[in-house]
Amino acid sequence: MEVGALRRRAPNIWDALAFGLLISTLILIAQTARETSAPLTALQQHPISLDAAALPDYALRTTMRMLAAMAASLVFTLAYGALAAKSRRAEMVLVPLLDILQSVPILGFLSFTVVGFMALFPGNVMGVELAAIFAIFTSQAWNMTFSFYQSLKTVPPNLDEVARSFHLSSWQRFWRLEVPFSMPGLVWNAMMSMSGGWFFVVASEAISVGHTTIALPGIGSYVALAIEQRDLGAIGLAVGAMLAVILLYDQLLFRPLVAWSDKFRVELSAGDPPPRSWLLVAAHRTRIASRLLAPAAAAVARLSTQRLQIGKGSPPPARDAKGSPGADRLWRAAVFVGVLAAAGYIGAYLAAGVSLDEVARALGLGLITLLRVAVLMALATVVWVPIGVWIGLRPRVARVVQPLAQFLAAFPANLVFPFAVVAIVRWHLAPDVWLSPLMVLGTQWYILFNVIAGASAFPNDLKEAAASFHIRGWRWWRQVILPGIFPYYVTGAITASGGSWNASIVAEVASWGDTTLHAHGLGAYIADATSAGDDHRVVLGVVIMSALVIAFNRVLWRPLYDLATRRLRLD
Repeated sequence: MEVGALRRRAPNIWDALAFGLLISTLILIAQTARETSAPLTALQQHPISLDAAALPDYALRTTMRMLAAMAASLVFTLAYGALAAKSRRAEMVLVPLLDILQSVPILGFLSFTVVGFMALFPGNVMGVELAAIFAIFTSQAWNMTFSFYQSLKTVPPNLDEVARSFHLSSWQRFWRLEVPFSMPGLVWNAMMSMSGGWFFVVASEAISVGHTTIALPGIGSYVALAIEQRDLGAIGLAVGAMLAVILLYDQLLFRPLVAWSDKFRVELSAGDPPPRSWLLVAAHRTRIASRLLAPAAAAVARLSTQRLQIGKGSPPPARDAKGSPGADRLWRAAVFVGVLAAAGYIGAYLAAGVSLDEVARALGLGLITLLRVAVLMALATVVWVPIGVWIGLRPRVARVVQPLAQFLAAFPANLVFPFAVVAIVRWHLAPDVWLSPLMVLGTQWYILFNVIAGASAFPNDLKEAAASFHIRGWRWWRQVILPGIFPYYVTGAITASGGSWNASIVAEVASWGDTTLHAHGLGAYIADATSAGDDHRVVLGVVIMSALVIAFNRVLWRPLYDLATRRLRLD
């Protein structure tokens, strides 16, 4: 008996695997920390090389930046999304601000943040690294925040009533109800954000300070150099390295998260076999590692059950409880004054550098880009909603498609630009028409991933009810699945729309070597102003883009969001 007990307690092969992964991760973190703490002159002494032997190190550096940005995005998502969903007054400011943030081009963020981060670490690579991580963060955070906000707004009322009947504090409700309910959608959107971050890696790893460009070692800077030198072989190697990295973090990070988050699905009957992850299975079969991690897991569980409530323990109010009308009017007045003050400051800055004719020209170009975005969103919806539903309702297919979808979403659209430029020049095509699809190449996946998440989270008991009542065909689409995935679709469409505006900066101006094509639009206007160093025109373009995005969201997406919140959530 004692021998059997010793064998059960002895380390096994799964413990060896767990410790191997842990030690490898620590070594990678230490190596990355050492490289990022080097002096800034080290980047000039070791310029970017197209040597294939340099790609593994470049891939590691890029992956660590994206993981750091993902961690920051998760913290931002939980804090920002919860505040926007739980406070009506905060929602009035935070949701429009989120619309603005997702529409501001990544170049706009870099122009204001690079100097600040470099001032924090003068003469050190860390400042440029933080600027790059922040730039990647701006390409990841908004999508995850919208997903979390949508989940909090659509928590089923019966679950909300149960939480209040058990007198859960706000802290307990957040960790025991709201975060678990949001997990399936949040995990899929985190995958999309991680993959979508590759689209802006090229811009984030080439930091411009004045007339000097600092290229950080990474796949993005490798791709930028390959495009500049027209080296198709190097581009192929970069794509291969990207595929290897995506497969690795799919197996080591996202596939375990998808399998883990499946237990938070809301359903009353047994569904399809849950997704599996070999890494989770290995973790459950470890002996030493499981015992070593047990105290940490218990501490986290205890933390989520603490009341941490201000007051005398009264249950939180219902979500649609009304506040004081007088306080609401005072808050609206304060917001209005703040908006007027900001508008006045921006207006004074623009008046000093641009004319009314320039404003009218930029606005006209903005309307052209608006038309492109509307058409592209309609086409992406028609194509990807049926495909996303088909994948999401079939867990086995989703497991196979997941890494492929991540790779397609991660594939930088600017690698397609050279082929588009060559084709347009060779066949004398109109750039205004044929450069437009490049805007949606990297953003259409937001719709696909969110629809897959919605279909995956669709309760199995509702599917069985529809089957028992013989609801099929278009009636099934109209009365069953489309209402079920609608909140997820709206989240994906909002982020895809905002991302398309952002992508117009690089899609309306495509180049290959010395050949550059321009399409008429606000994205090309901002890109040209950035190249010319005209800050007034850059600010004008960003302001008009932000205003059009907010107007587009308020006219179309927000009413649809309200419809999803009021009538199309699971009760």
